[in-house]
Amino acid sequence: MEGGSVNELHSNADQMFDTTIEELCKNLCELQSSNQSPSRQSFGSYGDESKIDSDLQHLALGEMRDIDILEDEGEEDEVAKPEEFDVKSNSSKLDLEVMPKDMEKQIGKKNVNKSNVGVGGMRKKKVGNTKLQNGNEEPSSENVELARFLLNQARNLVSSGDNTHKALELTHRAAKLFEASAENGKPCLEWIMCLHVTAAVHCKLKEYNEAIPVLQRSVEIPVVEEGEEHALAKFAGLMQLGDTYAMVGQLENSISCYTEGLNIQKKVLGENDPRVGETCRYLAEALVQALRFDEAQQVCETALSIHRESGLPGSIAEAADRRLMGLICETKGDHENALEHLVLASMAMAANGQESEVAFVDTSIGDSYLSLSRFDEAICAYQKSLTALKTAKGENHPAVGSVYIRLADLYNRTGKVREAKSYCENALRIYESHNLEISPEEIASGLTDISVICESMNEVEQAISLLQKALKIYADSPGQKIMIAGIEAQMGVLYYMMGKYMESYNTFKSAVSKLRATGNKQSTFFGIALNQMGLACIQLDAIEEAVELFEEAKCILEQECGPYHPETLGLYSNLAGAYDAIGRLDDAIALLGHVVGVREEKLGTANPVTEDEKRRLVQLLKEAGNVTGRKAKSLKTLIDSDLTSSSALR
Repeated sequence: MEGGSVNELHSNADQMFDTTIEELCKNLCELQSSNQSPSRQSFGSYGDESKIDSDLQHLALGEMRDIDILEDEGEEDEVAKPEEFDVKSNSSKLDLEVMPKDMEKQIGKKNVNKSNVGVGGMRKKKVGNTKLQNGNEEPSSENVELARFLLNQARNLVSSGDNTHKALELTHRAAKLFEASAENGKPCLEWIMCLHVTAAVHCKLKEYNEAIPVLQRSVEIPVVEEGEEHALAKFAGLMQLGDTYAMVGQLENSISCYTEGLNIQKKVLGENDPRVGETCRYLAEALVQALRFDEAQQVCETALSIHRESGLPGSIAEAADRRLMGLICETKGDHENALEHLVLASMAMAANGQESEVAFVDTSIGDSYLSLSRFDEAICAYQKSLTALKTAKGENHPAVGSVYIRLADLYNRTGKVREAKSYCENALRIYESHNLEISPEEIASGLTDISVICESMNEVEQAISLLQKALKIYADSPGQKIMIAGIEAQMGVLYYMMGKYMESYNTFKSAVSKLRATGNKQSTFFGIALNQMGLACIQLDAIEEAVELFEEAKCILEQECGPYHPETLGLYSNLAGAYDAIGRLDDAIALLGHVVGVREEKLGTANPVTEDEKRRLVQLLKEAGNVTGRKAKSLKTLIDSDLTSSSALR
């Protein structure tokens, strides 16, 4: 993954919430008239575009860049949307638009032209019933006017930074007024958007748990059957709710929200609309965060198919899909396909003038070459990326540090320890420079990566020291539970290597509890963590607990990796030893018999690991007193004759 991309969500969170709150409040204050209303021209002309659609787009898109406030009502301002997507992202990076049918000609554009008229204060409008774009009558009570006024005041408070808590109070009051003004309980789009604003202010205050029920209410109100505007309101709420779940580390709930939002979008736009492809990629990124790589690959393939069919070959959207697909394939160990996708993405980005992004993709290309042991080509890719990043970003940019780490890893693998240490020192100099442009999350990620290299060079204490620093940085990040769990699991392994089994057990226990809390209980990583924790229990003579952990890991790894994967086989061997220790010899023999059969088939009979496990199996058979039994005789004969087949042992 490109250096620093994983962490941009949290480093930019405050900026996102500031901009989102201001835009939402402004849009709500403007949402007072329709095209037929005499007062419509007071708030800028949107042409044929639905006003409510335009308003809700700000939320669905989640623009992070400042939008110029124009004094001239006839002047239009182009809203630039971020082009870079990250695996750890939210709707601030989502390039989605849902428009009425008469705006279909604008589908697929990367920028949307629309007026943005500032509201310095509440403007007086005529009293009486006006009609919203969906045809429903707009409540004309004083409550609605007051609610709009309160929202405008809330926006001003947030913009000035004077009193965000007061702004939150005002948005809650406005929401209650909108709710009270809803006629006969009919859905009110202003009410829905007000709830979105309220949740955004909660997030600005880092009150994510308080924002969640507000957003849950906002997605209950819209009736999709009422039309596109209600569908968009629900879509926007679901995406914002998914982002908020992600901020507190509830990735499974986050993915559920994104999936439901995607289904609504498909229903309204059709399954092959380019904007559906954008949402598919966004969902795939979330699945990658949750380590659900097979599902992520399927969804990303859908996005790639949509963009390939609906756009020109080598489009920016297709390049972004291929970039993510390359990451997924690389993570799954499919390095050849990863390299193919990344090279095509790099070519497309270069053709579209995205030279700054090409440098990041070149780094990923180097990763694939490194995984394929094509070291010379990896060095060329890394050096090309390093030169471009130094020129574009500066010598002390975290992306430069990320490439230093990769070069250190490469030279360490090829036995050039001195060069590896030199590059590690260069990277540490960047991450410890107290550069304000480097986010805490980027620093933590860099320290974690360097610790892995230190571990491989047997500098275990240095590795633990770096991980402790990273852990301290992540401690205050509510959406980083999986990252924290990963660091703790890594520390657990290092403590185990040092013979500090109690420290190892405690850190693994903390990591496992965090993974359970995030709902991430069916991943390979979770299964491996349970296996490692079980080994620590064995060293502490907590055999029964070890068996429970191994058995849970067995279920997960069998489902995620299959019974013949090296991780699963290692787990079987550990569990067999634990069964032996508590007297369950038959279970131990069955497991170890399977392991020996597969090892001989895959590695050969002369492999040291196979020989060791064969001796263990013979010893278990003797201890069980079944050597003279028919089944045991069969196993013994197969082992001694070196004609073992995995099917016989199974």
